[in-house]
Amino acid sequence: MNRLLLSLLATTALSFGKDWQDYYQIESVPLPAGVDNQIGGITTLRDGRIATCFNSGEIQIFSPETKTWSLFAQGLSLPLGVIEEEDGSLVTMQWAELTRLRDTDKDGVADLYETVCNDFGLTGNYHEFAYGPTRDSKGNFYVSLNAASNGEGIQDRIRGPWIDIGLDRESHLASKGEDNWQKNKGKTGRMYSRVPYRGCVLKITRKGRSSVFAYGFRSPDGIHVDKNDRLWITDNQGDWRGTSPLYHVTEGGFYGHPASLVWKKNWTRDPLKVPVEELESMRTPAAGLFPQGELANSPTQPIDTISPKLFGLPEGELLIGDMNQKHLIRFLPEKIGDVMQGALIPFLVSPDLGMGNHRFSFDQKGGLWIGKTHIKWAGDEGIKKVTFKGQQPLLATGVSLLKDGFKVTFNRGLKEIPQLEISRHTYRYQKKYGSPKVDLKKVKAAQALLSDDGKVLTVKLPEITERRLYTIKVKGAVDTEGHPLMGDVLRYNVVKKRGE
Repeated sequence: MNRLLLSLLATTALSFGKDWQDYYQIESVPLPAGVDNQIGGITTLRDGRIATCFNSGEIQIFSPETKTWSLFAQGLSLPLGVIEEEDGSLVTMQWAELTRLRDTDKDGVADLYETVCNDFGLTGNYHEFAYGPTRDSKGNFYVSLNAASNGEGIQDRIRGPWIDIGLDRESHLASKGEDNWQKNKGKTGRMYSRVPYRGCVLKITRKGRSSVFAYGFRSPDGIHVDKNDRLWITDNQGDWRGTSPLYHVTEGGFYGHPASLVWKKNWTRDPLKVPVEELESMRTPAAGLFPQGELANSPTQPIDTISPKLFGLPEGELLIGDMNQKHLIRFLPEKIGDVMQGALIPFLVSPDLGMGNHRFSFDQKGGLWIGKTHIKWAGDEGIKKVTFKGQQPLLATGVSLLKDGFKVTFNRGLKEIPQLEISRHTYRYQKKYGSPKVDLKKVKAAQALLSDDGKVLTVKLPEITERRLYTIKVKGAVDTEGHPLMGDVLRYNVVKKRGE
């Protein structure tokens, strides 16, 4: 018989931070001399070595067996991602191009630098970062392009055609002086796109043919194709971003930031003059939302979880980093109809992990390699390796939306029904930078039930409201042996309710 909670009983909250060492080891990896210790990309090669992009323009390869580094490539411009191809070539996204690096004479050093694709524009604006690549099962690459920032103007010489929608090119020129730019920059929008295809995601074939895959991004640092060929992108809070989002990205979609709409076929309007209601009707909502300053400030790369025997987490999730927070974040996806949504849960909350967790790769033994960066903002430097010790912590392994509440599943039975604190809110979609929490309301559970084995907690609510982020604090949850729940705040983004 289910145990019925008629009144939610308070229990003493236990901090996960006190016992994470029982489950995971975090260690620093020694770095090579003479490089900028910020990491733009990291990937495990088929032979078990770790290829790493450094912000100073090198790709070096680390041998976990000998603890030594070897130089593979140099002279690159801010490489912000790297993957290995079947023939052993490495492909990296530089500031100005997607590049294939080949070692044709097999001496361990790349001797052929091949441009795969440079079909996008550059203005010299400091914020025009380029991220990726990630790759689908057919071998297509995906890269994401930052919009420019009105924190600075552009250079006299640019690459690519200038689109004359909005403020003209002459008014953007940094060479005309800061006073000129301060007078004009408000007309550009906080982030702007005047050369192809800033604020877009590009799909690039292995031979280098490119096309715009999706529009509407601001600063999409995290880009990943999962095992099911689904493309995921994290973006950063700012203009048209009430808080940082996680998007499931599909071809042709618009994801909220209007600057890149100028690159849609037959588009002729100034995006800043399109009514917010019209933009709202066009945009695809986020699958997950990271409350600013609580869960994330600048989310980074998502990566697929691997076998729980190797790392302790269920497969089928995403693991995501952040620049400012000393934890990682799990995303448990759920598909309701044709909509992807789901729950975000903090993971590995630890000062030993630190900030700046930027790029990720699992090795063949299950070790998680984490490359850190900060560039001009908050973050850190170096590489951390996280190793699972073999004993699984108490985890929420599923958060599922019901017609009238949520079902939370656990990998082990809970001792008793925990104290629940539930709220919901949303964010304002606007051109202003960020948004406060809007329509923040506490939600009292109508009923909470725990299954006989303690593994399923069913929470009934008076109603479910679409386009709201539900925060469920599961306070004091412990298993029958007293081990605390690792990650006791569940944030489920209800884009779409479950049908009748």
